[in-house]
Amino acid sequence: MIDVAIRTRTVAANGLSFTVDEAGEGDSVALCLHGFPESRIAWRHQLPHLASLGWRAAAPDMRGYGESSRPKGVKAYRVQHLIDDAVALFDALGAKRRLLISHDWGGVIAWALAAKRATPLDGLVVMNAPHPAVYRRAFTSSLKQPLKSWYIAFFQLPGLPEASLRRNNAAAVTKSFTANVSDPSVFEAGVLETFRDNILKPGAATAMINYYRANGGVIWDRTLDRPIDVPTLLVWGEKDFALDLSLTEGNEPYVKDFTLARIPGASHWVQQEAAAQVNAALRNWMKLKGLA
Repeated sequence: MIDVAIRTRTVAANGLSFTVDEAGEGDSVALCLHGFPESRIAWRHQLPHLASLGWRAAAPDMRGYGESSRPKGVKAYRVQHLIDDAVALFDALGAKRRLLISHDWGGVIAWALAAKRATPLDGLVVMNAPHPAVYRRAFTSSLKQPLKSWYIAFFQLPGLPEASLRRNNAAAVTKSFTANVSDPSVFEAGVLETFRDNILKPGAATAMINYYRANGGVIWDRTLDRPIDVPTLLVWGEKDFALDLSLTEGNEPYVKDFTLARIPGASHWVQQEAAAQVNAALRNWMKLKGLA
């Protein structure tokens, strides 16, 4: 284990306040965007590792999550606002080199940011989140992926999703993690409690679900199909319960420099469950691309 301290601070960006965990020093910034229903601690194993590779690694609670600002209304969670948050965080952190690392919903934001060229990137890493065009293909070509994504339709309902996630002290949230990994002990003491407590905060469940309510059109936005011109690594836990393994195929037309690292036996929560394998994949790819 790499012994690099993680510190926590508040960063003002894009008119909001973000609570950020950070490791390392300097103006080479690796910004780590978490997914649903996680928080900044999802990157606890990667921040020290990235710092050891020469990066200042920063993982925010994204808007609506944890201790960061929680704007009201569905429109506040549209993907362009989320892209603007990431760009503003890079700026607020004084980044001169920019590595964007992402998982799940963070990956949706990262794909869109890179395709729109919203800010210069030196590298892009996405974990268990398909390129929008690849997801569109899978969603329209058969029923397999739509059936796996049934929860997206459920999340469009008013009120009921929030009630179901908060019920019994957010039991459904903790179960979503423990029921889908081979060894639940990978979530060390306090981690599941943090995820649970976050969604029980006033207004948090609605804010988190609003990512789904606000962005149903992302996969249909063909402006995101323009080829991404920065080195890109897709890391994929092969036992993902929500996203089919076929989503790792067919990315090359949309990414000029594409690398795939599949992690056998790992679930959707890949960077938490298989931290050593994920960190090795990051290190090998970063050295290959001159990023470490």
